[in-house]
Amino acid sequence: MTDGPVRGVEGGSSPLSDRDGPRPTGSEGQGRDDDSATSSSVPTNEEGASTDPTDIHQESDTGARVKGAVPEGESEPDAETRPEKLTGAEPKVSTTDSEAGERTAETAQTEVAVAVAEPTAEVLETRKGMFGVRGTGDTSGYGGLTRAIEFPPAATPPFGDWWDSVYARIGELVSNYSDVITKVVVHRGEITFHVAREHLRTLVRHLRDDAHLRFEFCSGVSGVHYPAESGCELHAVYHLQSMTHNRRIRLEVSAPDDDPHIPSVVPTYPTADWHERETYDMFGIIFDGHPALTRILMPDDWPGHPQRKDYPLGGIPVEYKGATIAPPDQRRSYS
Repeated sequence: MTDGPVRGVEGGSSPLSDRDGPRPTGSEGQGRDDDSATSSSVPTNEEGASTDPTDIHQESDTGARVKGAVPEGESEPDAETRPEKLTGAEPKVSTTDSEAGERTAETAQTEVAVAVAEPTAEVLETRKGMFGVRGTGDTSGYGGLTRAIEFPPAATPPFGDWWDSVYARIGELVSNYSDVITKVVVHRGEITFHVAREHLRTLVRHLRDDAHLRFEFCSGVSGVHYPAESGCELHAVYHLQSMTHNRRIRLEVSAPDDDPHIPSVVPTYPTADWHERETYDMFGIIFDGHPALTRILMPDDWPGHPQRKDYPLGGIPVEYKGATIAPPDQRRSYS
């Protein structure tokens, strides 16, 4: 075995010294060379690697992978990297930016204050079980359901986008605005104007004929029954569309259960003819001024209104047994 260059002394190759950076100079470097020169020679093999068992760690360092070369993350994080933070300087966020990446303490307090100031939803009742049925011995789990029946809170202007212009225009057309529009609700991307029933016909005329509004089309009339809302149990919802301005709004009118009368909008929107008939048939809302307010789904002599909450869920006696269909010339005329 031939003697190779001594590792760690001046003139020899040392991976550790290369990785640790440049060798020191001056008196410091001279001192380290002197210490190495006084050490005994280390036996090496033909490739120049040390065969001394005490230097086996140097063999491991020779074949070690460079830090950061393994994507699995075997190496330790950088010394100045904080957990869950950005590496380097943090971005500066101004409170005047419209889309700030991080909220400051001041903006967070403002948002909390705004959230507290907003009105809360009106809870009418809390229903338990499937369809509110109790004492049925149900073992399917539906008897444990609990659901709150609530109204979305009233919105205050500004509402945003074209809703504000419609709201302002209605205020210019009607003199007693607060008496006509009792509440405005913005919920799930829709705006709903709650209208007093005695002013419904006047309002829909303005909505259809005014050039700034132009809600020419009534696409449907829906009925809703809220037994827990005393004095306003029955609701009729009108869906209006402006094909001129490509806009949609909703009108909601309520009536008490003991006086279920709402003015008909058929003179303004003829397409509401059959929609109001269906709402009358299913909910019992009487539309005053309708040209032919008769049932459209159930027989003319059918008792009750099937979509009301107080209508029985089962046990309805069959009334068609033994019945006959009258000839066309004897059937009831709707004209």
